[in-house]
Amino acid sequence: MNNDSDLKDLAVNNKQSLQRLARTIAMSQGEFSLILVCCECPSVSLDVANQLQNLSSYKIQQLVVKPSIQTLLSSIIEELEDPLPSALIVFGLDSVKAIDQVLSATNLVRDEFRKRFPFPLILWINESILHKMIRLAPDFKGWDLNPVRLGFSEHNLLKKSALCLSVMMI
Repeated sequence: MNNDSDLKDLAVNNKQSLQRLARTIAMSQGEFSLILVCCECPSVSLDVANQLQNLSSYKIQQLVVKPSIQTLLSSIIEELEDPLPSALIVFGLDSVKAIDQVLSATNLVRDEFRKRFPFPLILWINESILHKMIRLAPDFKGWDLNPVRLGFSEHNLLKKSALCLSVMMI
């Protein structure tokens, strides 16, 4: 496969993932659902999230958690808009300094998420955070059985950077 073909395949796959995400948000209105989005390219994340907002007719709030957070639940509660959004995207978990403790605490209070958030909660994470979540917050992660993936082909770092820029053109 050549680079052009790889880029086209990647764009098609990411567009399908974006459409799947929009459908999941629509089907989960009025109730809590956990949606994990795995993306390894931070520069693409905000652009894709903005595309999601344009694709969806629902109000989607975006929140970037601070690296110093101690719990995910309280961080979200502090930043929620009034009235509540139709969905909430949380960015920044990959920069949280005490991520192991945050994920463990999230698992302990997982039922509070369902009680407090009658809307889809979209956690924008990378593979490293996903693996930590599987290990440290398995019950919480279990609410999302199949993460949405915005992927990359198996190219070297230089090509991966080029893909980051190309994916923004979905």
